[in-house]
Amino acid sequence: MAYTIDGRWKAGWALDLHTTNSVMLPDGSFENTYSKIGHALNRLKYHDENHIDFLVSEIVRFMRTRIVTQYISAIVPVPASKDRRVQPVYVIAEKVANALNIKYDPNYLVKVKNTAELKSIESPQERSRLLSGAFNVDARYKNKKVLIIDDLFRSGSTLNELTKIMYNNGLVNNVYVVTLTKTRVHR
Repeated sequence: MAYTIDGRWKAGWALDLHTTNSVMLPDGSFENTYSKIGHALNRLKYHDENHIDFLVSEIVRFMRTRIVTQYISAIVPVPASKDRRVQPVYVIAEKVANALNIKYDPNYLVKVKNTAELKSIESPQERSRLLSGAFNVDARYKNKKVLIIDDLFRSGSTLNELTKIMYNNGLVNNVYVVTLTKTRVHR
């Protein structure tokens, strides 16, 4: 079940919730129950790469139901905030682009300022402050439609900042967003 996610973009969707339930344990940690996509994403990010094809197929299947897909000029991944041997969002975005026969452009969104990993920052104002001026783009997709792919939608701070830069600096006509999952709590 897909969820609409709101932000500065023209339209955005999360394919599913990340977790369906969380119980705090006596030691302060959490026991999470994941959605099927949330489980695959968690396994991919922290344990193994065997879930990439499943996650790609879920995005491709969903995007084939969107009328706008045929008008998208490029698919871009959200720039990574953490160095990993394999950047899952980049691999997924490239495979989705190939399956949909849309240009994949991993170099369009340029991170020009290092930022802390945002998942540990609770304040939306602090997230926005940290992200301000962190990205840049050029006008290669002026008057075009671009799809951003990300793994997890939490507050939307990063996607909103990227969208703002794409509209203001890149002169993009419309920005669309798809994420694999979203948190149950918007913060």
